[in-house]
Amino acid sequence: MLYIHWIIAIYKNKMMWPSSQASKILVFLLLVIVVYCIYMDTFLFLRIRNFKIDMFDPPENGTQQESSTKSMKDQPRYEEVTWVPCTINPLCHPTVKGLMVDHINHYIYGPLCDILDLALSISEKMLFITPNMISYFHVFIACIGANLLTCQNLAARRLGVVLFQLRMFLDDLDGHVARSRKNIKGERSEVGTMGYWVDGICDFIGVIAMMLGILIYLKNNPPRRGYKGTPVSTLPYHQLKEINSSEDIEKEHTTEIGISYKTKVTFQRIIQVLGLFSGQMLLSSLTWNRYIDIYQDLLENCTEYDILRRESAFKSGIFFFATGLWRIVNPHSYLHLLSLAVFCDKTWVFLRAVHYSGYLCLVVAVGTSEYLVDNIRTFVINGAEG
Repeated sequence: MLYIHWIIAIYKNKMMWPSSQASKILVFLLLVIVVYCIYMDTFLFLRIRNFKIDMFDPPENGTQQESSTKSMKDQPRYEEVTWVPCTINPLCHPTVKGLMVDHINHYIYGPLCDILDLALSISEKMLFITPNMISYFHVFIACIGANLLTCQNLAARRLGVVLFQLRMFLDDLDGHVARSRKNIKGERSEVGTMGYWVDGICDFIGVIAMMLGILIYLKNNPPRRGYKGTPVSTLPYHQLKEINSSEDIEKEHTTEIGISYKTKVTFQRIIQVLGLFSGQMLLSSLTWNRYIDIYQDLLENCTEYDILRRESAFKSGIFFFATGLWRIVNPHSYLHLLSLAVFCDKTWVFLRAVHYSGYLCLVVAVGTSEYLVDNIRTFVINGAEG
């Protein structure tokens, strides 16, 4: 997983502040989060395989096949065996979108939204607070965070990262409030509604603000490269070629004993790398939402298709694997990793590491989903045709 890669990178490159003790604390916390997410993924898969799914409950009018109804009646309900109340349990109501939401939002921010709502009764009593108002507010938070990301002071940039994480929490909260007021269980995308578009536009503005903040910081504080104190005569040819490349760096100072450390990445290169990463974010967002919409239509919304076949497709291991890929490469996961890089003062290292390789991950996720969509469509439609 990408999170494990970053844990190793933090340990090797001392990406945290100078205190080694602080670095160990950060690595430990990240390791705990990774283990927790793997643990929850395992139990989510077991919950889906062994217990009844709400959206596949047999209808009361008896129009579905008898075999389908009998099969689902024989399955126990997860609510009857879990000791964690379903009001805060992210495993209780699995949906298509729930399987494709990133780990942090689903397993951490989601339950926290439930707890906050229970404590303040936002959905039931604070009716003057609308989901759209929460969306507008997290845009305001994003603008403040973006301004902090431009600061030279690392503590200010870390505060900006905290604000962007607060923005992502509020982004989760607006959807939770909207679903609670409509008595919708589990994560769902109501494609085409006003709230859907408002939420999407506000998310887009928040991401743009973050990218602009990082761009301004890198412009004012360009990353530096070089080979301090190395005699020119001893440098390998490929290093000389890299250092003297005007595409990547601008030389500020050289000496007779070698090339000094003070070389910097050009602004053109910064725009190129950040633009490629932003392109990944855009493609990830478009494809992620597309497959949520397709899977919802095939498995949740098309009630004319056979329930047993839709249930079998939803509970299959390949579907869990395909949706699990989107947990890693969806736009929220990219933002979490970027936030971690900014917090650790390794923004440029992260951007250079993923500005090409991230596209490969997207290709794998899209290819897997396209293959699966064709198979699921054939499977459930053939069932509807008898």
